[in-house]
Amino acid sequence: MPAETPATSASAPTPSTGDYYLRNIVAAPVYRVANHTPLEAMPVLGTRLGNTILAKREDLQPVHSFKIRGAFNRMAQLSEDERAAGVVAASAGNHAQGVALSGTELGIRTIIVMPRITPAIKISAVEGFGGEVLLHGDNFDEAKARAQQLAEEEGMTWVPPFDDPAVIAGQGTIGLEILQDNPGVDRVFVPVGGGGIAAGIGVLIKEINPSIQVIGVEPEESACLTAALEAGGPTDLPRVSLFAEGVAVKTIGSETFRLCRDYLDAVITVSSDEISAAMKDIFDDTRAIAEPAGAVSLAGLKRYAAQHNVRGETLVHILSGANVNFHTLRYVSERAELGEGSEAIFGVTIPESKGAFLKFSTVLGHRAVTEFNYRVGNRAGQDAAKIFVGVQLKQGRKERAAIENDLRAAGYGVVDLSDDEIAKEHVRYMVGGQPPARVNESVFAFEFPEQPGALQRFLQILGTRWNVTAFHYRSFGMDYGRILAAFEGVQGDREFQGHVTELGYPVSEVTHSPSYEFFLANS
Repeated sequence: MPAETPATSASAPTPSTGDYYLRNIVAAPVYRVANHTPLEAMPVLGTRLGNTILAKREDLQPVHSFKIRGAFNRMAQLSEDERAAGVVAASAGNHAQGVALSGTELGIRTIIVMPRITPAIKISAVEGFGGEVLLHGDNFDEAKARAQQLAEEEGMTWVPPFDDPAVIAGQGTIGLEILQDNPGVDRVFVPVGGGGIAAGIGVLIKEINPSIQVIGVEPEESACLTAALEAGGPTDLPRVSLFAEGVAVKTIGSETFRLCRDYLDAVITVSSDEISAAMKDIFDDTRAIAEPAGAVSLAGLKRYAAQHNVRGETLVHILSGANVNFHTLRYVSERAELGEGSEAIFGVTIPESKGAFLKFSTVLGHRAVTEFNYRVGNRAGQDAAKIFVGVQLKQGRKERAAIENDLRAAGYGVVDLSDDEIAKEHVRYMVGGQPPARVNESVFAFEFPEQPGALQRFLQILGTRWNVTAFHYRSFGMDYGRILAAFEGVQGDREFQGHVTELGYPVSEVTHSPSYEFFLANS
């Protein structure tokens, strides 16, 4: 076990011993509003992986996420004067609903500051639980700053989403329930965002039974704990992906970092495709529809079990929430097969001649084709066609490699695009869009908030001074959108770079993406 540091005084807000957390987790009065959620077996996935897989169903809480536990435990400890003054929080998601419902149960006024871009469905949910919503700012940081300003000006109590001992202890009750329901578990996989649930479960389980492994799981593009472990302390990520919004945190908390560092056995990262595949696994086995953050720990369980050849064990993952935008499922459905390794996508060059399609299909044999995009060459004298093809797999990467080898052996030019994000997000919808003449273009991928005027602002800042030679945007019903745009003659243009900076959207240049070069660039 990790060595304990001296405990602080009883009135101090930052206790540090495992004993302190153990006592406070056991004593947490969360069941006034929270449910003791079941450990539900996932037999289909368990059979496939050769383990007993159990889902801790935190999506069955009244607010459809675990956040109610920490919020209520923090607010239940307020003094009479603090209750009378009310509480304030900043959140656009599950924490907001937890604070609102806790306030209604305890008779405490709650103000939730949310960014102006927050979808109406989330605002309505918070108001439905009794919270007062104040819309402020264009992002979470601006909303948080306003909430903390309100707390100072109005004498209200700020309720943080994760970096607070009482919040951590409230989330730790999940670990207590796991041990009560199945003390023989071998490993527990926990999602990591700000670190509250991972810290609470980790300290509870390790203090009671150190032989059980507790493993943290983060999305690759918002791995704030991994960054903190490498840096030796909490550090800011330059940007985070919002796909798994519930764990999209730039900086892990100080106390949650300390506990995660001391009590977790390992931390692993997973891709958005793996998270999508885990959402499908959860639906197939339980008929529950998890939000992306709610499936993060199962994605990590699957990756860890495969990497370490884990067999015959009892593995628990936390289905931490189910507050998902329905239209997000369109994106998830497209990506789940890739995340599971049961689909591959290729760019293939075939002759522009009669019978070429039939000959190509015979090379694939009896494999099922999941997608086929093709457009005849758009320049005179062109004697080859480039196709975008998806193929169903039964043996994962091994079969991917075999298909690529078979195609090359048949004389086709081929590139495996299964791991190319630009291919999966944009190029698959743009096949056949090569310019008729050579264009000196640079290609960029932008991420922007889904709010009225965001796309117009993009075009106003970047679409008037420079020639836009390619453009793709598709809405997936999320809180953010993604644009692929090509501009002519901007390489080394400082004015262009200045306008990109003014725009303020996360951006990366992808001119040398394999899928862009294969399908869209001048030959």
